[in-house]
Amino acid sequence: MTQPRQQRSRYALGLLVLEVVLSLGALGGGLVLIMAPRGEIMPLPLSALAGSPFDTYLGPGLILFSVLGLGPLVAARLAWLRHPFAPVAALVVGVALLIWVAVEIAIIGYSNQPPLQAIYLTLGAAITLGAIGWVRDVGLAEVHPRTAQPI
Repeated sequence: MTQPRQQRSRYALGLLVLEVVLSLGALGGGLVLIMAPRGEIMPLPLSALAGSPFDTYLGPGLILFSVLGLGPLVAARLAWLRHPFAPVAALVVGVALLIWVAVEIAIIGYSNQPPLQAIYLTLGAAITLGAIGWVRDVGLAEVHPRTAQPI
């Protein structure tokens, strides 16, 4: 007879939702930038990329789609499965989002029309702080998967 699984923590549930929200936005935004790298769909001037290593939005679109679109889905899946590395994955996602927004603001400047940078900065802070709380609650998973316990 198998033992019943314990409930997911409030951190796990909250971060799972935030990671899925982030993923949906990043997958959509990344796909638009990949499909129309010169700003044909999303009205973004190529001049905004001046000072960056990119000539078009293809590179940022690929990064957005893969790192901030697929990455949070992996982290959410780990949380759903109660994997011992889920808290660390959530922390990586939160920090990656904060870095993305900081670099974006440094390169193209801050814009509050629409307030996407502020929204994603807040989301990144929420994911990062939630992940820190979760790591403090459960501790860091052992490096070796056989010794790590499900959370």
